Amino acid sequence: MPILHALANPARFLKLARPLTPLCFWCGVVLALIGCWAGLTRTPPDYLQGDTVRILYIHVPAAWLGMAGWGGLAVASFAYLVWRHPLAAIAARAMAVPGALFAALCLVTGSIWGRPTWGTWWQWDGRLTSMLLLFFVYIAYIALARADADRGGDGRIPAVFGIAGTVLLPVIRYSVVWWHTLHQGQSIGLTGSTIAPSMLWPLWFTLSGFTLFFAAIVLMRMRAALGLQKAEARMRRMAAA
Repeated sequence: MPILHALANPARFLKLARPLTPLCFWCGVVLALIGCWAGLTRTPPDYLQGDTVRILYIHVPAAWLGMAGWGGLAVASFAYLVWRHPLAAIAARAMAVPGALFAALCLVTGSIWGRPTWGTWWQWDGRLTSMLLLFFVYIAYIALARADADRGGDGRIPAVFGIAGTVLLPVIRYSVVWWHTLHQGQSIGLTGSTIAPSMLWPLWFTLSGFTLFFAAIVLMRMRAALGLQKAEARMRRMAAA
């Protein structure tokens, strides 16, 4: 907890974020490219789905970051409500756009994967439908946060909405268990994986790479938001002088 309080100081945060941003970005790009290259050229086709299964190296990281992005947004919202740290509110808003983009990428790649596998671009499947709802919740949060900022709000309403939206995460996670629909069951869990090791190993590269890339985007957005706040404060001081 003392570490979190220390990082809530904008100056300390910026001192750490400046070197971390390019490091996360380039490491993420390299790892993602290695994983995609290996997934396309160094893994065997699936015995049922053939080469179509290779989209998992994009689809799975996108699904993970769509959900993890909202989880991080909710944690930051909770920190803002409890400790009133402005940097926590900035972090929550910084995670919203990339989280929405990865949720959209999950839906698009899932539809592309579903066309040859299920014979349709879209199915009102429990997993797909709940992920679509999460995407809409992201859009609603972005609009709410912008409206709250425009009217000079204190950020509490978007923070409450960010915490409330977490009800969708367990629904997405356990949808394949609760409802028997077209989506395949859970492939990767704490106890192991049903994916063959010869096909699984590139996934760890793309998961790590896209996660670092996501972190870099969030850091860049937070730094931009802090820079904008600093510029606006300077302009107000100049206008008052």
